Amino acid sequence: MEGKDVVGIAQTGTGKTWAFGIPLLQRLSQHGGRALIVLPTRELAAQVEEALLPFAQTLGIGTAVFIGGASMHRQREMLRRNPRVLIATPGRLNDHLEQGTITLREVKILVLDEADRMLDMGFKPQIERILRHVPRERQTMLFSATMPPEILRLASAHMTSPLRIEVAPTGTAAANVEQELFIVRREEKLPLLVSLLQEHSGTILVFSRTKYGAKKITRQLRAMGHTAAEIHANRSLAQRKEALQGFKTGRYRVLIATDIASRGIDVTGIEVVVNYDLPDDPSDYVHRIGRTARAGREGLAISFAGPEQAKDIRSIEQLIRGTLRRRQLPSLASAKLSLPPQQQPYERDAREERNTHHHHQHTGPRRHTRPGQSSSTGQRRSFGSRRKFGSHHGR
Repeated sequence: MEGKDVVGIAQTGTGKTWAFGIPLLQRLSQHGGRALIVLPTRELAAQVEEALLPFAQTLGIGTAVFIGGASMHRQREMLRRNPRVLIATPGRLNDHLEQGTITLREVKILVLDEADRMLDMGFKPQIERILRHVPRERQTMLFSATMPPEILRLASAHMTSPLRIEVAPTGTAAANVEQELFIVRREEKLPLLVSLLQEHSGTILVFSRTKYGAKKITRQLRAMGHTAAEIHANRSLAQRKEALQGFKTGRYRVLIATDIASRGIDVTGIEVVVNYDLPDDPSDYVHRIGRTARAGREGLAISFAGPEQAKDIRSIEQLIRGTLRRRQLPSLASAKLSLPPQQQPYERDAREERNTHHHHQHTGPRRHTRPGQSSSTGQRRSFGSRRKFGSHHGR
């Protein structure tokens, strides 16, 4: 409220959106100007607007969301209504800046939410361009659950003596999540997932490392009669909205997602989060399991790891400063019996997954796509990490 720059660190699910959103709206109502909130994914942008809208409407402050995959014409129409809170993903915001359809000269408050994720997804050049368009005299707030060195460099270069407020140390997992681990061979993962679906009756969010994997798991579960949907960067905006809405309303019991959903999902009452594949980056583990046990509730996170992944498990345990409870593998005979006949031979699926893994390790820098583009037509970007193979993210 004093207008100071803030770096806020808190584990996921603790209410960061309202922590910056309510004071932001109050300051706009008192002092005029505009606010710009920049986020890494379409889902998170829509979620922030949904959270702030009741307060904004009460104060007579208009909001608008600018995300890839949505109509540029409709977004230009929204701008004509002079919204005072702009909520955007970096790619689409830069499209509007390049076309001259938007001005950021009136921005008094800038929020970079999930900033570490934006840098990890290759948005650094676009964020730098956005920062050149906003006035130097402004309040800047930067929020995340993890705080790598890149974030601190960004803060020191573009913020004025920021207050660093830690609700919990970086890497802290949500408090009420029980965390379990199965050591399981690749060919046993699907029967184990089926066994867990039989063991638990609530909604289940499953994380796959690759888009191909998410699609395959969804296809297999649907063939067994489970109500399942997939959400990843190969799905259109309309498909992603339908999958998420269906999961929220109970039309789908299981949602299979890549890390695009590790931060963009706020669904009340997810019973279990399953890491079908361990994430490439340990910090993503914290964000994934934060999809359950939100707002003080309890939840369960179950991870699958191969016998060769001991180093990955140690990295996660070091980050969360705790130990994942090892569970003994149950008898999977009944789960295997429920698999469709064509899914019984696992060798082909395992070989395809290994080939995908090998291909991503040897094809050089990954390709990032501009909003609305497929990966075949996207522009190659220089920023990115090879370790994040297979985790392309939509804007």
